Amino acid sequence: MSTEVARPVGADDAARLLRAASSVTVLSHVNPDADTIGSALALALALERAGIPVRTSFPAPHRLPRSLTLLPGTHLLCPPEEVPADSAVAVAVDCSSSDRLGELAGVLDSSGTALVVDHHSTNTGFGDVALVDPQAQSTTVIVERILRAWGTPVDADIAQCLYAGLVTDTGGLRRADTASLRLTADLLETGFDGPALLRGLMDSHPFAWLPMLGTVLARARLDREAVGGLGMVHTAIHLEDARGVEWEEVESVIDIVRTSDEAEVAVVLKERPSHDGAPHGLWSVSLRSRGTVDVAAVARGLGGGGHRAAAGYPAAGSHDDVLAELRAALGR
Repeated sequence: MSTEVARPVGADDAARLLRAASSVTVLSHVNPDADTIGSALALALALERAGIPVRTSFPAPHRLPRSLTLLPGTHLLCPPEEVPADSAVAVAVDCSSSDRLGELAGVLDSSGTALVVDHHSTNTGFGDVALVDPQAQSTTVIVERILRAWGTPVDADIAQCLYAGLVTDTGGLRRADTASLRLTADLLETGFDGPALLRGLMDSHPFAWLPMLGTVLARARLDREAVGGLGMVHTAIHLEDARGVEWEEVESVIDIVRTSDEAEVAVVLKERPSHDGAPHGLWSVSLRSRGTVDVAAVARGLGGGGHRAAAGYPAAGSHDDVLAELRAALGR
């Protein structure tokens, strides 16, 4: 039964909990990225090999991004409606709050013990027990600690899943610290093709991405006075821009916008459809920082969360109003 404030645990405690479980469900967040899916599949593969019944899932829309179909262990994924409601242990990976689990949040309450494994500084402390380390550069880093404490061998399949989360959450290792680089070397030594997996995860896009990107970048603007004079670059992706393009391609735009050398903060406003499919001023806002500004703190104040250099939040209102509210928050 999930509680309001989780009890902190270490990797040894988490390993003991999983090793003793009669069944486990591993849950990823909505619109899953490589870190949440990589964490889930690495854990699920280890549990399967230990003979422990395990399923993993993520909320609707239950469509695995194209790039993540490359990872081993996808046979353990199931749609939300097939998730067991009474697992001995339910694990939420890479989720800063229970609402990131959508309709699957109730699984934490109906399972015997709810374990949260996460690296977001904005984690709300949900679950029964939690292993949260904001210093870890990805949640897969924490999962590797659990597997090491368990004594479970990390073979090439599990290593690929761990690598996927680490390499993407560090921008293709551009932001990797020494601990992450050492772990990367250990994972690559298991024998999988790291460059090929990296290309599939970060450097492959369908042709439809190119015209969408051209349209969106053409409306980018540089606000040199924002963020106390440090500068903000921003653009918006409207619903019509993204037609025929998967959401993971939309998410990738922020990594292009952030390359603007004149801005400390990069912003992409992504229009979200309403329940009737029409535009009604609903947005998902992605924030990136070069490191001076803690965008996670800004996002938290606006109803979201994330990391110091990468965060986001939901917003409602006109494009100009949302941008003005963000500009004021960044100014503070």
